[in-house]
Amino acid sequence: MMRRLSLFGATGSVGQSTLDLVRRDRESLRVSVLTANSDVAELARLALEFRPDLVVIADEKRYDDLKQALAGTNIGVAAGADALIEAAQYPTDLVMAAIVGIAGLAPTMAALEAGVDVALANKEALVSAGELMTAAARKSGATILPVDSEHNAIFQCLAGGRIDQVRRIILTASGGPFRTMSADDMARATPAQAVAHPNWSMGAKISVDSATMMNKGLELIEAHHLFPVGLDRIEILVHPQSVIHSLVEFVDCSTLAQLGSPDMRIPISSALAWPQRMVTPCAPLDLASIARLDFEAPDEVRFPATALCRAAIAEGGARPAQLNAANEVAVAAFLAGRISFPAIVETVRRVIDADAPATPASLQDIFSVDVASRAAAQYLVDHFEHA
Repeated sequence: MMRRLSLFGATGSVGQSTLDLVRRDRESLRVSVLTANSDVAELARLALEFRPDLVVIADEKRYDDLKQALAGTNIGVAAGADALIEAAQYPTDLVMAAIVGIAGLAPTMAALEAGVDVALANKEALVSAGELMTAAARKSGATILPVDSEHNAIFQCLAGGRIDQVRRIILTASGGPFRTMSADDMARATPAQAVAHPNWSMGAKISVDSATMMNKGLELIEAHHLFPVGLDRIEILVHPQSVIHSLVEFVDCSTLAQLGSPDMRIPISSALAWPQRMVTPCAPLDLASIARLDFEAPDEVRFPATALCRAAIAEGGARPAQLNAANEVAVAAFLAGRISFPAIVETVRRVIDADAPATPASLQDIFSVDVASRAAAQYLVDHFEHA
């Protein structure tokens, strides 16, 4: 049966991987909606290839350019934040939420409130508003299908098992490009070094998050919302080969693991085809060639981001939203050469320590915390020296 797909963030790395899978299975998948932030040329090219019903460009100033590029095609064209929210409620079977950052929160929430299943590749939305998102999904009956490789691995391991029979969830981490680097060397690390991930091909922001291990801390917060076993039962384990993507240990001491090549098309395909599976072009594992799988405990002295994230979700309230907003500003400042690598996490820590907002009760509250935390982080970047 044909499955309709709305793809939010079509021009990003997850969006491109998703469309690669759609190309290979056009009998089962049809794109209904495509969105992008500002890349009109690429969005128009994809629209001409996949012929969706609707395309949306987030940057309102690019509306006329997109309209002109798709003139005579009968493809609907819209622009702006409100148009993204309306597009999220368009009749479809699955929304792939792949907009990077807090910008993806409002359309993702709109889809969940409309009762549409969401394949969630936007970790910042769940980190900032996890309680609101999971509550919306419960109320509408929508399913959140995790696309992050670690959470998708847990989702697969739990198939046929009950969450109340889980003893531990173990999130694996590659350790990033600086896993064996000294603290002194990390203090001199450059953006080019930070984005050079040893295993995965990712965008600059998520690559830096991997280098600081903030990415794994954010994933811990996500896992806390997606798989409510208790924060004390979610652990992080460094696994440099990135072959095992996560593990679930059950009360009988059986441990299930999901293994696969470090290719995002595998977890994406799991979400696109759920509850079935689909053929992918990904390389199968050759365990004889891999030969060994290594593991080590995370070093929270050199990489304090994971402990900071655990403390933030343990406290709850506005803390995760503060952390996420400050991290986005700090990462952007590092990539621009304005602060050092260690100053990323230090900036986040200072923002959290400086203010304690009330617990958000709505999306507007989340956005208010986000704006204030970004401003605080930017002030630190502009006025203070960092480690």
